Amino acid sequence: MDLTIFIVKSIIILAVFGISLLIATYSTYVERKVAAFMQDRIGPDRAGPWGLLQPIADAGKMFFKEDFIPAQASKWLFILGPALAMLTALMSSAVIPFGDSIRFDNYDIPVQGIEINIGVLYIFGVVSLGVYGIMVGGWASNNKFSLLGAIRAASQNISYEVALGLSIIAILMMSGSLSVRAIVEQQAEAGFLGWNVFTQPLGFIIFLTCAFAECNRTPFDLPECETELVGGYHTEYSSMKLGFYLFAEYINMFVSSAFISSLYFGGYHYPFMEQISNALTNSLGAVTGHNVATAIGTAAFFGKIFFFIFFFMWVRWTVPRFRYDQLMNLGWKILIPLSVLNIIVSASGLLFNGMKYASWLIVIVATVLAIMSNSRAPKGQVSPQRS
Repeated sequence: MDLTIFIVKSIIILAVFGISLLIATYSTYVERKVAAFMQDRIGPDRAGPWGLLQPIADAGKMFFKEDFIPAQASKWLFILGPALAMLTALMSSAVIPFGDSIRFDNYDIPVQGIEINIGVLYIFGVVSLGVYGIMVGGWASNNKFSLLGAIRAASQNISYEVALGLSIIAILMMSGSLSVRAIVEQQAEAGFLGWNVFTQPLGFIIFLTCAFAECNRTPFDLPECETELVGGYHTEYSSMKLGFYLFAEYINMFVSSAFISSLYFGGYHYPFMEQISNALTNSLGAVTGHNVATAIGTAAFFGKIFFFIFFFMWVRWTVPRFRYDQLMNLGWKILIPLSVLNIIVSASGLLFNGMKYASWLIVIVATVLAIMSNSRAPKGQVSPQRS
């Protein structure tokens, strides 16, 4: 049995690793198709049927391009930067529960790389290390534009990580655990309307906004804005070193989508999951029915992930880029105070009569204030008309 558990666990870890790479690879293809659709174009259609081999062609191009290292660059740090960015991106998916469990007789193996009771803390720790890959790469290039892009990325990521961490404290208070699987199970027990997106709407909005900034996605892609910094922190990179930086962004987008789905949308839970699982168990047997139900839950989870990946792309081709001062003002002056306010209101709701939906009070008040501010008549004296 120990050998079976080891083999199955190894297969799950390799599958998580392979699926992360595969989804990140074809996210580049999907992003081009989404961009083409929104701009009334066709998109990739030459490499293979419907252009499905375009990511393979891009990878081949990256592999065969000249691997250039500037003469004045710090060689080993120049190599370490993209490797560190890629490593931290891949490590963060280890604690995401992609499904319930695979059952062998009376033994269940979770569909998860590793299950630790501090999974949320692990993800935040690994994600915070990702900024070193950007910072080291920009500094080692010995290029002032690369360094400026790296400084922008570091200040942006650090600023938004504060609001990112504060936004989920209310969820941790409600679930009483730092385990990602425990948070998913707590939502499953509460039912569809018990998903954290309904109990913590403000926390979800803050977390989603900060996830865009953490992934350096539009409208928070200032570290890479070509109009100001040539190419940002990876200006001097070519070949697969550049590919690692670009690939890490899509892996981070996949992990962020999976993390958002786990924290706020029930993870692998879906409506009527318990009834469907019981029906499958009665018709197919305890072991087979449980495994089929797990497969359905995993498919539902990936459906949520694909929706958020599409949402990342949709926003990129819809919303313009912020100015840098707007970016920092939003993080420090708006998102962090709102996160603290959400913690206070949620804690008060839990303390008095267990009001799980207290966070809606902030959303309602903010909506009313926004409507009132937009409906006011413009101030100022109208200049007299000339005769």
